[in-house]
Amino acid sequence: MSGQSLLVPGTVSPHRGVPASIPRPEYVGKDAPTPYTGPEVQDSETVEKMRIAGRIAARAMAEAAEHIAPGVTTDKLDEVAHEYLCDHGAYPSTLGYRKFPKSLCTSVNEVICHGIPDSTVLRDGDIVNLDVTAYVHGVHGDNNATYPCGGVDEESRLLVERTRESLNRAIKAVRPGRQINVIGRVIESYAKRFGYGVVRDFTGHGINSSFHSGLIIPHYDDPRATTVMKPGMTFTIEPMLTLGTHEWEMWEDGWTVVTKDRKRTAQFEHTLVVTDSGAEILTLP
Repeated sequence: MSGQSLLVPGTVSPHRGVPASIPRPEYVGKDAPTPYTGPEVQDSETVEKMRIAGRIAARAMAEAAEHIAPGVTTDKLDEVAHEYLCDHGAYPSTLGYRKFPKSLCTSVNEVICHGIPDSTVLRDGDIVNLDVTAYVHGVHGDNNATYPCGGVDEESRLLVERTRESLNRAIKAVRPGRQINVIGRVIESYAKRFGYGVVRDFTGHGINSSFHSGLIIPHYDDPRATTVMKPGMTFTIEPMLTLGTHEWEMWEDGWTVVTKDRKRTAQFEHTLVVTDSGAEILTLP
């Protein structure tokens, strides 16, 4: 694995403004969102709106990823995604969610998730996850992916490749009538082939008009995850695999989650809708 020094917090720039014409999620300006009490199964009109939100989120993420290079700050990636979302009439869902200060998450190397974009300068050999969610037409579309910065070592390259494959396999396991735990079973069994850790405490989630509806999608074989999948259910799958332990610690910022052993980690995510025969990915560019 890369012998680079561990990440340290950088300086966070001021909040970026969003045009007043763009509708905000209800939680902006609050300490926490209003608990979701609606259905996990969405009607066709809501799913169509989620396709639009998902497509914008995917394109914003791809636009930001084009700027990943040694010498670029994670704050610059936030700026690119923020401007893309606003230019396309979407609100950056993370901005103001439980007081998160930025428009996407940038999780570098040993950061599992929820890294705050700041003055951190990307280095050759880093891996960086971009997590982008768009809110438009009253619904959210959420996706993330891990990208190499310059030339990464083979161990990191394989971790990224296999984490992406674990998501692909999990999506193929989605079927109406199956329990949610089949998703984690597929991910965990694949990850174990390579000795990877599977993060347990951060999960996929239900998503619709609510950023996080309350439905939990574990990425390990959790016998408690007995909810049966039904056509029209919308949720994310977002496995986080590690080169070492699945255990984690959190920085003092209350957001940045790092592996306890500080070994590298990768993540990939799509928003899905369960169909009559499987799953449709809603976060495709």
